[in-house]
Amino acid sequence: MKIALLGYGKMGQMIEKFATQRGHSIVLKIGAGEVFELDETMLKDADMAIDFSAPDAVLKHIDVCLNANVPVVVGTTGWYSQLQEVKDKVMASNNSLLYGSNFSVGVNLFFAANKYLAKLMNNYPVYDVQIEEIHHTQKLDSPSGTAITIAEGIIEEIERKNEWVNHLEDEIPQNVVKPNELLIQSLRIDEVPGTHTVIYSSEVDEITFQHTAHNRAGFALGAVVAAEWLENKQGFYSVEDVFNFK
Repeated sequence: MKIALLGYGKMGQMIEKFATQRGHSIVLKIGAGEVFELDETMLKDADMAIDFSAPDAVLKHIDVCLNANVPVVVGTTGWYSQLQEVKDKVMASNNSLLYGSNFSVGVNLFFAANKYLAKLMNNYPVYDVQIEEIHHTQKLDSPSGTAITIAEGIIEEIERKNEWVNHLEDEIPQNVVKPNELLIQSLRIDEVPGTHTVIYSSEVDEITFQHTAHNRAGFALGAVVAAEWLENKQGFYSVEDVFNFK
């Protein structure tokens, strides 16, 4: 495939490495600050676009890809409030888009196991549950898209939780989290690729379930695999469709 990289930062550079190793070529590199310079003509040689840009750039990038009839894999998060609107555009234009908060195989295994554990814990209301996510200080969104996916998996299975709330580590006043709310606590520490922990606590014990990324390689490789999966398909997909752990 001929791939356009939209958001050529550290992640984009790693995606380039894996893409070329797997026999693909990179025909366009757009930095995060060049969002308003992207137009359809710049994608004329691309078979596929992969977006790891920024929340304020991604919707513009998606529109340009759809107008250019270029399939796009979107790893950028922070835009999911407009998910249905984007899906409608993709379907109306007979294009293809695949999105995900995390393309790592390990994280997607974690997502599946998290939902199963939550289903078990639904029967034990003595346990409260919260999520802790740690990322590098350059992380643009809070909470992370991965943490939101984890939270949504828990809320889907645990009847006593119906919404998540997010606070930074130093922003949590006492008794601010209601019983029906799932706390996502966000910490930002230099050079941490990503650690996500689900914590079930009772008066007598605590159960922790954790995924720790050693580097960003798993995310980048997964994005290339997702692009290969999307090739020659039409429609609106999520990363769950790629791994299909069900």
